[in-house]
Amino acid sequence: MIRLRRPATAAALTLAAVATAVFGLAGSASAHVTINPKEGTQGGYGRFAFRVPNESDTASTVKVEVNLPENAPVGSVSTMPVPGWTVAVEKRKVDPPIEVHGSQLTEAVSKLTFTAAQGGGVKPGEFQEFPVSMGPLPQVDTMVFKVLQTYSDGNVSRWIEEPTPGAEEPENPAPVLTLAAAAAASPGASAPTAAVAADDDDDDDSGAGTALGVAGLVAGLAGLALGGLAFARTRREPTAKS
Repeated sequence: MIRLRRPATAAALTLAAVATAVFGLAGSASAHVTINPKEGTQGGYGRFAFRVPNESDTASTVKVEVNLPENAPVGSVSTMPVPGWTVAVEKRKVDPPIEVHGSQLTEAVSKLTFTAAQGGGVKPGEFQEFPVSMGPLPQVDTMVFKVLQTYSDGNVSRWIEEPTPGAEEPENPAPVLTLAAAAAASPGASAPTAAVAADDDDDDDSGAGTALGVAGLVAGLAGLALGGLAFARTRREPTAKS
């Protein structure tokens, strides 16, 4: 009976090893650089993070270059410090200028380069996020960020392929941010505010009337008290003799 079970056990182990290899390769192939969240609003501001997984089994990710789209410049781009990493910001001229809070900007950020400190980086089996604040977001449907990921062994992963509507995801897809149009304010949106203001005025009027009524009552009581004191004094004073 022992001899009959061994082949079955060996076969099971073989199948498990094959399945692990197949699914492991599939998981590795599906990992790529993404932007989170993947949606924003045109004309608004947002905090986004470029998520960079390490796909190498032996090398670390030591540099990440994020290229902002030339057809969709952003007026304000700022980065959050990432421990163990430095960032270099490159700008380019834009024409026409970008209007931000009434100011005309002739330059926009074109590239962000994150570099790991010596001996650091994203190790195998890990990922790192690089937070960025951007706005006002342009009036376009999508923003495509082409990213280069450099490893400590010199290999470079180029996440630069743009998606095609209706087609399968490319092998090396670039992170894509989808932008929705800002919601238009309805004509009656200010009506509730006006109604609240009117209610506040009514409350003020009623409060003022109440205060005047209380003041009148106090004055009346004071008059009665003074009259009572005067009457009591006349009763105590002696009558003059003729």
